[in-house]
Amino acid sequence: MGGCGPAAGAAKPEAGGAESSVVVFAASSLTDAFREIAALYEERYPGSRVQYQFGGSSQLRLQLEQGAEADVFVPASLEQMEQARAAGLVRDPVQIFARNRLVIIAPAGNPAGIVSLEDLARPGVRLVTAAPEVPIGAYTLEMLDRADQDGAFGAGFKERVLANVVSRELNVRQVVAKVRLGEADAAVVYASDVTPDVRPHVGVVEVPGAYNVTAAYPIAVLNHAPNPAGAQDFVDLALGPEGRRVLETWGFLPAAGGEP
Repeated sequence: MGGCGPAAGAAKPEAGGAESSVVVFAASSLTDAFREIAALYEERYPGSRVQYQFGGSSQLRLQLEQGAEADVFVPASLEQMEQARAAGLVRDPVQIFARNRLVIIAPAGNPAGIVSLEDLARPGVRLVTAAPEVPIGAYTLEMLDRADQDGAFGAGFKERVLANVVSRELNVRQVVAKVRLGEADAAVVYASDVTPDVRPHVGVVEVPGAYNVTAAYPIAVLNHAPNPAGAQDFVDLALGPEGRRVLETWGFLPAAGGEP
């Protein structure tokens, strides 16, 4: 698990803050933004510490179902949160705190000449994606379904794209790494994954709005949270203006609502 230490010279904690750890299971696409939010939390509540487990949302949910202890669950899809809710893992309210959109990335130099969504179906293109149960994998399939039903790219577009898949990774950060290293010609990822660190190593191709899919990020306190007060403080920070500013800085879209 990753963690961030308390900030020096921070103000006295507010009433809800506890001098203890808050353990957050979060989708890997939130890594950079949530590390920054952790620093804000630890500054607000001196002596506290945010510990993260980042990974594929489906994997994190399974770990929780198998008894892993955590305070907050933050998957990259409502489907994974609903499965957690059905298993009795999370308490209401479940709230949407951010959204995302899909883009195509290619390695620097773009050796396969990927300039459009249609190019993903070209024979010989090496496409990397995630397993269908991982949110980015599911969103990619939904995008391909939309394009397939439209018919603009010819019959069997989805099938032709999937025939080019050379690897299915466990989370979106692993997908990005494969492209960044030149081990694949293209991938579909979240817009927020093209971070300042990644951008020099990849090219970005936009997904047409008619086929794009908006990813919703829900957040909730876990039913058996060891630190429920600290968990709620973390949720409140992520939902509040400071958390929104951080998320937008890292390329996430506003929640535009809150309730699923």
